[in-house]
Amino acid sequence: MEKVQGEMEIERWERSEEISDAEKKVIQETWSRVYANCEDVGVSILIRFFVNFPSAKQYFSQFKHMEDPLEMERSLQLRKHAQRVMGAINTVVENLSDPEKVSSILALVGKAHALKHKVEPIYFKKLTGVMLEVIAEEYANDFTPEVHSAWTKMKTLIYTHVT
Repeated sequence: MEKVQGEMEIERWERSEEISDAEKKVIQETWSRVYANCEDVGVSILIRFFVNFPSAKQYFSQFKHMEDPLEMERSLQLRKHAQRVMGAINTVVENLSDPEKVSSILALVGKAHALKHKVEPIYFKKLTGVMLEVIAEEYANDFTPEVHSAWTKMKTLIYTHVT
């Protein structure tokens, strides 16, 4: 019970900040480069997520017993899931100018994961944090402080809407 209260407190402080039009453009420009390598980037994100948070694998019967990152990288199921994750993020990025559509997309993702898969919301916060880390590392030359700030807002937008 204490953990849930703590998460609620964190959530209160992490309200989704408005993403300006300039920040939306920055996110879309950065994302176009990331999405050009969507499968590899998505796999990198999921592998780091599962290595850093192994308890998250409990929701994936196909690869929950995999420990070796190379084995994960070769997993067709993991690759397919990475493509779905990247596709969902792409849909959000493409629709940043339509807040209602973004909300409905992320609400559907959240509802499916909560009801069908029983995923705890904190895992979305962890996943979006890993996503930001991987993108910042793999696209370090593009990741200026301005870009990082815009993506931090994007990360919070995804997490707060999904949960």
